[in-house]
Amino acid sequence: MGHCGTGGRRAAMIDRLTLQFSVEQFLYAEARLLDNWQLQDWASLFSEDGMYLVPALDNPDGDPTTSISLVADDLPRIQSRVRQLLGDSAWSENPRSRTRRLITNVEVLDGDSAPLRVTANFLVHRNRRERTDVYVGRYEYRLLPARGTFRIRERKVFLDQDVMRPQNKISIIL
Repeated sequence: MGHCGTGGRRAAMIDRLTLQFSVEQFLYAEARLLDNWQLQDWASLFSEDGMYLVPALDNPDGDPTTSISLVADDLPRIQSRVRQLLGDSAWSENPRSRTRRLITNVEVLDGDSAPLRVTANFLVHRNRRERTDVYVGRYEYRLLPARGTFRIRERKVFLDQDVMRPQNKISIIL
């Protein structure tokens, strides 16, 4: 009986490690899509009810339906944002920024239910017009399992900056 218990724990540990690895690979692939400006592919990662949220710096826990947010996009708005950024009308990204995302401290907070609750720290370097901006913060995700991968139900970006300089606009997708 002790052997079965050990085998069950081992199988549960393998399942947990497999889930952790799968989530990390998904987040790394998402970062690659954004850094390579493959924004349509990035938008396709969202579920039909998906949301992309960046709360205001002074109210990170604010409800996006009742509080001002830097970004509070549902899927149609995400798709519109992508069309704008890839088109000629987004003067703030013409020429496009060069970005590099570093994702770290990935944690699956609740792997036993859907959607999965996941958090990760990030560092985004944005280079444009001989200027480098650095964004530091934390992502919170709600991920839905989908045919061997995930779909994003919610992607919330918490910036650690205490202020945004006037010229330091968020014209990229964090």
